[in-house]
Amino acid sequence: MTPLAVTDFATEARAVLDPPIWDWLDGGAEREWTVAGNRAALDRIALIPRVLVDVSHCDTKTTLIGSGASLPVAIAPVAYHRLFHPDGELATARAAAAAGVPFTVGTLSSVGLEELAATGAVLWFQLYWLRDRGRLLELVRRAEAAGVEALIITVDVPFMGRRLRDATNGLTLPPTVHAALLDEGPSGRAHRRTEDVSAIASHTAEIFSPSVTWQDIAWLRGQTRLPLVLKGVLDPGDVVRAVAEGAQGVVVSNHGGRQLDQAVPATMALPAVVEAVAGLPDSRFQVLVDSGIRSGSDILAALALGASGVLLGRPVIWGLAAGGESGCARVLSLFEVELRNALGLAGCPDLRSASRLRVATMPYFSGKTA
Repeated sequence: MTPLAVTDFATEARAVLDPPIWDWLDGGAEREWTVAGNRAALDRIALIPRVLVDVSHCDTKTTLIGSGASLPVAIAPVAYHRLFHPDGELATARAAAAAGVPFTVGTLSSVGLEELAATGAVLWFQLYWLRDRGRLLELVRRAEAAGVEALIITVDVPFMGRRLRDATNGLTLPPTVHAALLDEGPSGRAHRRTEDVSAIASHTAEIFSPSVTWQDIAWLRGQTRLPLVLKGVLDPGDVVRAVAEGAQGVVVSNHGGRQLDQAVPATMALPAVVEAVAGLPDSRFQVLVDSGIRSGSDILAALALGASGVLLGRPVIWGLAAGGESGCARVLSLFEVELRNALGLAGCPDLRSASRLRVATMPYFSGKTA
């Protein structure tokens, strides 16, 4: 049966993935309170539609961090796509190129930047802050040479959160998958199995710096002309500081519930961040959001709350696991269909009108009848 909703792909992905790999994709930190909280927060947002508006055509085109996009969507960074399909990031990037949305290459990509640039996709590059600053700068230069259009700096991972499913499974990378941009083969730390420990977490503990500060962001600003976007920001004060340090945007995110458990759901944090940005002199600064987006109406809710766009993570990987490039393409197509449907029914002929929609917050709503 052809999937008719994005969430249908989760069922298909789970059916084909080995249980430890599914757990790595689906799981979160500790009790997974924040994973559930992201969805619960979105489920409480009620849109107040406008009527008697010509919605015979709903324009979804926009610009995100200087990159043109056919939808207010970019593909979020997710590590090691070849865990989910042999084509890995190549399939995801090709689907993003066909859909006309930016694709974010992760530091822990299992395919090289140059190969991904050859797909024709608009590329952003996600940077984890490495202990070795020279190695970090090499990655930035490599991204620049590959034609990357923005740097997405993940700032909420000084070290990896306690992901209990992965520790229970003793998660390790198979020999066929490695961090291509770090030139690490199958003998690396992420491939060495240890009982009750995630080898991926052990590997990142070795290479990620827990001491990164605002001074490091200021240093990086002086090293590149690429736009900088800080991903993993939840406090409005950090947004104000990001502007002061020369960033062009932030992603309001709790890492999909995979870092601090009991961190505020992203869409709950979003309004205060947007309000902080509204009082700043640089009107070009953009606020994006991720964590829990599962439908076109979720995207519309994010726009109504003031976001310029969203990043999609798990749903795109569901599509990758279920059907490679065609699965990713189908997921992105469904998001477009759902967003256009939601825009039209809400009386929004374009994204600017979506940003003016009023919202209400339900005390609690599961979205299902008894």
